[in-house]
Amino acid sequence: MMQPLIWLVMAWRDIAKAGWVSILHGLVLTVAGIAIIALARHRFWLLAGALSGFMVIAPVLATSLYALSRAIERREKPDFSVVLKTWLNWQNSHFNKWDSDYWCMLQFGALLAAAATGWVMTSAALITLLAPVPINNPLDFVHHVMLAKDGWLFEIWLALGGVMAAPLFASSVIAMPLLLDRRVTLMQAVLTSWQAVLVNPMPMAFWAGIIMIFTLLGLGSLLLGLIPVLPMLGHASWHAYHDLVDASELPAREPLSAPDSQFGTS
Repeated sequence: MMQPLIWLVMAWRDIAKAGWVSILHGLVLTVAGIAIIALARHRFWLLAGALSGFMVIAPVLATSLYALSRAIERREKPDFSVVLKTWLNWQNSHFNKWDSDYWCMLQFGALLAAAATGWVMTSAALITLLAPVPINNPLDFVHHVMLAKDGWLFEIWLALGGVMAAPLFASSVIAMPLLLDRRVTLMQAVLTSWQAVLVNPMPMAFWAGIIMIFTLLGLGSLLLGLIPVLPMLGHASWHAYHDLVDASELPAREPLSAPDSQFGTS
């Protein structure tokens, strides 16, 4: 049950080794969140769904954080070249660029984006149709949805969000790091992720709760808390994958490069 706490400790070690390269991920994603707020600040019915939908696709956005943790694990230097390689040439040993296996991470990202869009539309429709007054800002949401004395809108909104989030968590918690690390199909990655959750239900529920709490703390701090929180959760997710799945028999996406003698041990 306490293993998720060890993943967090290992994540902070990775952040210390990767330095500004890791923190930059949190800064970029925080700026993206601020942009969402700026665009939807007068339409909180849309903002609530957009921010939560943004969190749905976070496993894809954290891909290069997984790569940084893998580089540290391999005793390679976790510099910006790892990030560039992840996004621009993430499997250069894969010569057949037209094989569906080459595009599996993009396919999974598209599926998560579609799920996030579906939740944004569902959330917006639910709040718009059932709220007693127009919800235009966070205070309206707190007063007329969260603290409403009549009706069950907030409970329905939370329950619906949980119903949609649970299978997405189970599908992605292991899938994205596995797709980065090993040459597997999208279906194999998703089924492996589900198996990890079903075999370890309580620890994974604890891990999901940790992710939710830290995300809420980051959002509640005017998004500034997301700058350290997002890298921490990204690196920790790599260690969760490495701890839960023995992928040693599966072919690697990339060959192991020579260790950087200046970097030292992990």
